[in-house]
Amino acid sequence: MKSRWAGALAVALGAAVGLGAGGARATSSSQVEIHEFRFAPPDLTVAAGTTVTWMNEDEETHTITASGGLFASPGLEHAETFARRFDTPGTYRYFCALHPHMTGVVIVR
Repeated sequence: MKSRWAGALAVALGAAVGLGAGGARATSSSQVEIHEFRFAPPDLTVAAGTTVTWMNEDEETHTITASGGLFASPGLEHAETFARRFDTPGTYRYFCALHPHMTGVVIVR
């Protein structure tokens, strides 16, 4: 009886800290909306292993282009998305190549 409770507790604790039943870190996701020629939120902090998805809510085409050239989306039309998984801690600045005043940053811890 004790081992059944201990196993259930281990699974529950693992889920609470982002670990799956096998002990591997679970991945998470986060979303950035593109609305009124802005990235919202403009600054996003995520854990390593997180997939960030950008969704274009504007009628205009936008891109997600890394300042250092590490990644770039194609032009996103209204309601289209672009996703990228961030595995390595660091600061990733990006902008819209069609509207360079639109900027954002993903901080990976």
